Formats: sequence, C-alpha cells, structure tokens
Amino acid sequence: MKIYQIQALKDNYNYILHDERSRITAVVDPSEAAPIVQKLEELDFDLDYILHTHHHRDHIGGDNGLVRKYDCEIVGPSYDSHRIPGMSKELKDGDTFLLGESAAKIFFVPGHTLGHIAYYFAKSHALFCGDVIFSLGSGFLFEGTPDQMWNSLKTLRSLPEETRIFCAHEYTLENAEFAMQFEKDNKALQDFVAQAKQKRARGEPTVPSLMKDEIACNPFLRADLPKIKELLGDRSLEDEVALGKIRHLKNVFKTEVLR
Repeated sequence: MKIYQIQALKDNYNYILHDERSRITAVVDPSEAAPIVQKLEELDFDLDYILHTHHHRDHIGGDNGLVRKYDCEIVGPSYDSHRIPGMSKELKDGDTFLLGESAAKIFFVPGHTLGHIAYYFAKSHALFCGDVIFSLGSGFLFEGTPDQMWNSLKTLRSLPEETRIFCAHEYTLENAEFAMQFEKDNKALQDFVAQAKQKRARGEPTVPSLMKDEIACNPFLRADLPKIKELLGDRSLEDEVALGKIRHLKNVFKTEVLR
C-alpha cells in the first residue's frame, strides 16, 4: 500500500492510501477537498473511499467536494453515524476494513471524542490514529475521560514498535516545549526533539513518527511509569489519574487553538 501525505488547512495532515494491485484508493480525514483532488489528479487515481477517525470539522470538511467529484463511499465509526453526514459504512472495534488487498484492523479509541476509531494496516506498519496520539502529545479530552483516553493509548501503545504513527496534525514542536519542560532529563526525548527541529528547519514533516520513539518520549504514553508519577508528585497515582494530570498540565502550559 502506498501512502501519500498532504498538508491541509494550517497544520492538518490528510493521507491518500492506494492499494497498488487493486488500484483501490482512499483518503483519511480530508480537511478540505482541493489539495486532495490536486494530488489525485497528479497521481491519476480515482477515489473510492473516505475513511474517518472521528467527526470533527477539520477531519470531514472535504467530504462534500470529494463525494460530488468521485461519488466515493464515506466510512467511519458507528458511534458517529449521526455526526458524519453521508456515512454509508460503519466500523466498530475489532472490524477489518479492506482497501483492495490491504487490510486494516479497527480499534475503538475514545477519549478525544466518544466515537473515535483508528485504522491499523499491519503489513504496512501504518497506524492512522487521528487525534489520539500526536508526535510527543495527545488530543484534548473534548468528550471523553482520562480513563477512556488512557485505555485507548494503552491499546495503541501495544502495537509493534516499528509501527508508523500517521497522526492528523503537525504539532510536534509545540508538544516538545511541554515534554522537554516536564521530563528534562530524558535523553531520548532530547535527541528526538533535536531531529524534529532539523526536519522543520528543512521544511519537512515530523510525521509519521515511530511507536518505539513515542513510547520513549511521549509523556502521555508514559503515564504509568513510576518516574513520571514521581514528577507528578505521587508514585502511588493510578495510571489514568496520572494521565489526567499530564493532560491538565499540558492544557495550562500552553492552550492550543481548539479545532
């Protein structure tokens, strides 16, 4: 499966997925139609599916234009059937979505929203997780609880270390400010941030990142570690409580524009 990364809006990433044998093509969370259409025409691809992780406007904004042009099918979480207009195929935890001969396992990962799902293409080592995991961060708890988000993060964290995390936003350097302040002595984090700064200086995306690097550096994925709980002031904290405290500290440290 080929993956094409497209920048949209201010800092969104959309992804075109193309199964080479069948020539079946999908786009993940299209923020706007125009850059998707431009890339599809450049590649000479038709569009068969729109795959959604959740219902937020910056993830479904391109649907109408793409459906009008390609008459493609809208796929997304069953929980959001009433919140994603035109969705004709509903997915739930444990389902398999077939993009031609490329198979994605569906994970139900609430927290950012109550209906959030993620798509994991094992053969391609590719995870499309919307706003659950960002590079060095995690999405706001707009609808869910720290307990829900922690369970979702643990679920995705259990995927192979070589998994490439295709998140939906270029937030790495913003997240790095908090992560570096929070866990100052983490050498892996220091190296990761240095590399991310070099990529951005060259105009390159920092996404995708690798699961092994996020496990070593991302404070939200590390909430169950004793040394992280010690930084929070109490080694006896329940894991989900630690995650909630990290989320609060990040919110206070720097409030990002709500999307």
